[in-house]
Amino acid sequence: MPVRPIILWFRESLRLSDHPALHTAVGTGAPVICVYVFDEESPGLRPLGGATRWWLAQSLQSLQASLRAAGADLVLRRGAAAEVLRTLASETNAAAVFWNDIAQAPQRAVATEVAEAVAALGIESKSFPDDLLVDPAVLRAKDGRGPRVFTPFWKRVLAMGDPPQPLPAPRSFRSVSGLTSLAIDDFRLEPTRPDWAGGLRATWHVGEQAARTKLAAFLAQSVQTYAADRDRPDLDATSHLSPHLRFGEISPRQVWHAARFAAAEQPARSAGIDKFLSELGWREFSRQLLYDNPDLARRNLQRSFDDFPWRDDGRALAAWQRGQTGYPIVDAGMRQLWHTGTMHNRVRMVVASFLVKHLLIDWRAGERWFWDTLVDADPASNPAGWQWVAGCGADAAPYFRVFNPVLQGEKFDPDGAYVRRWVPELARLPAPLIHQPWTAPPLELAGAGIELGRTYPAPIVDHKRARERALAAHATLRRS
Repeated sequence: MPVRPIILWFRESLRLSDHPALHTAVGTGAPVICVYVFDEESPGLRPLGGATRWWLAQSLQSLQASLRAAGADLVLRRGAAAEVLRTLASETNAAAVFWNDIAQAPQRAVATEVAEAVAALGIESKSFPDDLLVDPAVLRAKDGRGPRVFTPFWKRVLAMGDPPQPLPAPRSFRSVSGLTSLAIDDFRLEPTRPDWAGGLRATWHVGEQAARTKLAAFLAQSVQTYAADRDRPDLDATSHLSPHLRFGEISPRQVWHAARFAAAEQPARSAGIDKFLSELGWREFSRQLLYDNPDLARRNLQRSFDDFPWRDDGRALAAWQRGQTGYPIVDAGMRQLWHTGTMHNRVRMVVASFLVKHLLIDWRAGERWFWDTLVDADPASNPAGWQWVAGCGADAAPYFRVFNPVLQGEKFDPDGAYVRRWVPELARLPAPLIHQPWTAPPLELAGAGIELGRTYPAPIVDHKRARERALAAHATLRRS
């Protein structure tokens, strides 16, 4: 009697190495059916934005190639996961369905539906923890609440010691051939008319091998100066791993252990590695927040902000989205985002502060724009970051902290290299003027080929008045 196969449901762990469900399935010796379900039908799932859809297409291509090298196929199906997997399990007489868990309420609900659907056929299902360093249940306070302040949270995580060692990728395994499958193009993930993804293609190499190569290069070079240089958008000083983590092309355990090994090999890198791991900690913290607050992208964590007097200003929002605010560091960030699908983290804070405090536009409008345009648009880190900047989130920056975009530019892009790259119409201005071109003498502007209001916009809002308006708006919450 032939051995019944195990279905391996790929979700957001689009890799072969350190994949607990795949490792266990292959270890049984049974044939393994690898399937990815593009699910836009199960209730509660947030549709992917344009940039993440593009990334998913490339990531699936990479995963498909890796599986073929191991002697397996990737079966692609579309629809509600419970129905798709029930049908696949029935047609293949599967013995079990395995998957890596996602510690988010909608995904957990879908997994429960899958388990119930295959159980009705008498088929076993099993999930494996994967996307977090620490099980959320371990970090509950006595009242049952999860972490709300980063520093004590991260101290607890560090005190728990190293997470489990990463699992090796299977070199080859038994599979099942001849199953019907869609093509990746059938999912219609990539833009066509218009095709706006040229900048993304020029910027990124996608997939598991690209992620591991990127991590190795970062730990061998940039990490030594990471603590000092990570806030400089004009320098290539960060790991660029966030979209790879977002799609599970590399696991947080792999990042952790590679970093710890590098620190042991080269103690001089320890300070940079500790800071780098704390940034991995912020990802973990945000995901723990989302575990406790499934509506993180919709509701203020601090309910006092529910009455905040946000402004409905479509023209100002559009100027911010297009990188036409008249503040060079803000405009550089927004243009980098549109072209590459990413933005330096320091600049993310600056542009977010500008939207919610200078323009008094609801943080949710910014979160939605980032969700659509970031290749690393993470369901936890994206809203958690926006709520942090707005002052309504966990461990949030106080609302009265209003970033001055001129000072931020001068401090973190001191020579203007970042602005020159993304706002080329200002490229001929000297460094002392490039972050505030409206202060340049007329002859200086003319010599640089700039006509404010025509070739580059004048500031759409005055910083001092905008700050005063933001503080006055916040004062209304204290009075109420």
